[in-house]
Amino acid sequence: METTEKSPPGLELLLGVKVKLTVELGSCQLPMRDVLQFNVSSIVKLDKTAQSPVDLYANQMLIARGEVVVVDDAYGIKITELIGAKP
Repeated sequence: METTEKSPPGLELLLGVKVKLTVELGSCQLPMRDVLQFNVSSIVKLDKTAQSPVDLYANQMLIARGEVVVVDDAYGIKITELIGAKP
């Protein structure tokens, strides 16, 4: 009997499904009166420090944390923690 590792039936179909990845740098809550006063030069202070890891979401579900990096003049994220992963 040949021992080839196969994916569970139907898994190949799911592997092609696209998910929306979102990186959250931080968040804040502001009164609507402050939001309505935003202009092009406004700065919004977030609840995380610059050294804090950012959160990575797949379809609004937290899946990882990481560090912001620059890759070929674009932002990226270096994964430092997988959520739910066993140590």
